[in-house]
Amino acid sequence: MPTRFQFQTYFTYWLDAVNKHSLHSPFFFDFYTRVVAPAPRPSRLQMLESIRASLLQNTTRMTIQDLGAGPQQGQTTARTVQSIARTSISPERFSHLYHRIIRHFGHTHVLELGTSLGLNTLYLATAGAQVTTFEGAPEIADIARGVFAQQPAARIRLMEGDIINTLPAYLASSGKVDLAFVDANHRYEPTTRYFQLLLQKVHAQSMLIFDDIHYTPGMEQAWEEIRRHPLVYGSADLYRCGILFFDPSLNKQHVVLQY
Repeated sequence: MPTRFQFQTYFTYWLDAVNKHSLHSPFFFDFYTRVVAPAPRPSRLQMLESIRASLLQNTTRMTIQDLGAGPQQGQTTARTVQSIARTSISPERFSHLYHRIIRHFGHTHVLELGTSLGLNTLYLATAGAQVTTFEGAPEIADIARGVFAQQPAARIRLMEGDIINTLPAYLASSGKVDLAFVDANHRYEPTTRYFQLLLQKVHAQSMLIFDDIHYTPGMEQAWEEIRRHPLVYGSADLYRCGILFFDPSLNKQHVVLQY
């Protein structure tokens, strides 16, 4: 159930959000009309939604350590695959959005922080990208590997282990990052740390997407800080996620988009 804070932040978002008729920026008008605006689900993605349905029916129980922002953070808990699928996988329309973003901008080097069960990873990879995905819980990573096996043509590399260790090690030898989807530890300090690490590898056409930016006061604080960073030249708030742009031609534009 949404918290009082989430109700309040959604009400604020609803008051501020605009559609194409209120967008004066050519870039954000194009972004909204060609990428964000709802679109029919392509037939090539039907298989991915059948995987979602299967995960939502999977009653397999796992004992995992919670590395996120929930009340059990840091503790070992028993959860079913279906409970993780209900709470941790992006809704279908957002999974489609991330897929469309990669296809529209032609991103090829994509990172995902927080593999979870691997369905979003497939949405990113089937858009044509090489995806390196990071997951801290070995039990969840094992489920994700089984999900990946259902789309053997997808180019996916899974990095298992605490992201705060595996991400710097990876970035130390990687090239520039086109897009990173951050859906890992939903707390202020880890989120801002992920941002600082990724910032070392962005270029003018890079995009960073942060999930659950209004989930808690800490996440909202992190979002407000990172979107105002001097190297961030544009940002879009879609309530569930926030998107950062690094092209200086955007000249410090921020939009709240209906979605």
